Amino acid sequence: MKNLFLFLTLLLSISSFAQSNLKALVGGRLIDGFGGTPIANSVILIEGEKIKAIGQVGKMEIPEGTEIISTEGMDVLPGLWDMHVHLMINGHSNYSYWDKKYPPLFKDVIMPSSAKQLLMAGVTSARDLGAPLEESIYVRDAINNGTLEGPTMYMSGPFIQHQPYPGTEQFRWGISGVADARTKVKRLADAGVDCIKLVDQDQMTMDEVHAVVQEAHKHGLPVVAHSHRPEEIRRGIAAGVDCFEHTGHATAPEYPADVMELLKERSATGKKLFWTPTIEGLWNYEYTRDNPELLDNDSWHLGLPDSIIQDIKQSIRYPGRLGYFQITPYRKPTLKRKFEQLMESGVVLLIGTDSGIPMKFHSQSTWHELDVWVNELGYDPMLAIKAATYWPSVAMGVDQEVGTISEGKYADIIAVKGDVLRYISLLQDVDMVVKHGKRYK
Repeated sequence: MKNLFLFLTLLLSISSFAQSNLKALVGGRLIDGFGGTPIANSVILIEGEKIKAIGQVGKMEIPEGTEIISTEGMDVLPGLWDMHVHLMINGHSNYSYWDKKYPPLFKDVIMPSSAKQLLMAGVTSARDLGAPLEESIYVRDAINNGTLEGPTMYMSGPFIQHQPYPGTEQFRWGISGVADARTKVKRLADAGVDCIKLVDQDQMTMDEVHAVVQEAHKHGLPVVAHSHRPEEIRRGIAAGVDCFEHTGHATAPEYPADVMELLKERSATGKKLFWTPTIEGLWNYEYTRDNPELLDNDSWHLGLPDSIIQDIKQSIRYPGRLGYFQITPYRKPTLKRKFEQLMESGVVLLIGTDSGIPMKFHSQSTWHELDVWVNELGYDPMLAIKAATYWPSVAMGVDQEVGTISEGKYADIIAVKGDVLRYISLLQDVDMVVKHGKRYK
């Protein structure tokens, strides 16, 4: 009898644990990331880290003992991705100064603070494109094992380029010859990076460019490349680069005709070519210069000591004087046309921000980019959300795990009060952040 009592007690304990491990987000309008019609009065059942079932209020039974979390009056959507961030910087205007003073604080202070700011802004996955190798792997793995709070990070580690700029050797690796190119990429792959970042490929030999891409693909790593100059694009296309970044440093009014033909030909092969235009930092520069009050938003202070906060503030106290942006007013008129060309070419556009560049903070950059796409460039808001959820997961080869709200995937979910398809700027204040089933906000 005593044994039977213990057995029944154990069963009740196991049952209680199972029930307490369930959460249900109930009542909100679900935008699942696939781009279809939103589901009103949705129910999302989460078990542990993953999504167990999806339904609607009154049509889906919620198990007894489930923790009910109301999303009434909210839009519920997948956690956002930002496909171009730099955790090692946070808005400071003087790179050469920052690169000398702060590397000792990258691993334990600056990169963790950047990661947490992204997560609190609703970014549950992000791709970091350029930082020291050891610090990149440490921060990514510390987030994954729960030591640090932040998005699931996909790290490139150091840039690969012909020759590093003076003082940047810690996070920019130069290559000299085909053998060296393969060796450097293999070193990154062996260290566990998630992609390879290639820049200034127009300064390399084509054999070197091919070597970088081939070695990366040999290790199952996508190659992400700069597209500042037309020859970078031409060489990247020829070598089989997987994703291009930015819209160019120059003031040319549009991409050359031969580049457009190359993009269309690549898209016609059926092999997706991804592109992260990172437009907002340029588009909004003059607005920020003339309305600097928004720089006082203290969301970017999260996790940073006051000494660094004051240092950043001092560096951007005169937004109109920053050398980084002096050519920007001449570049801005070209952005809309280049964005249109990219849409016409057949490339798949991704939301990414270059977050961390002068005056661009991890707590704000992602929603700013979405806002410019939708409200300034006329991009469909549902497709913009898809460019910040579904397509990034495809680009990184993890679409079976994240990127949409669907059964069996990790519960990376955000919620905002109001209609985000009509007012995309609501994403500036995300009300709820759930990552891998755990509620962070």
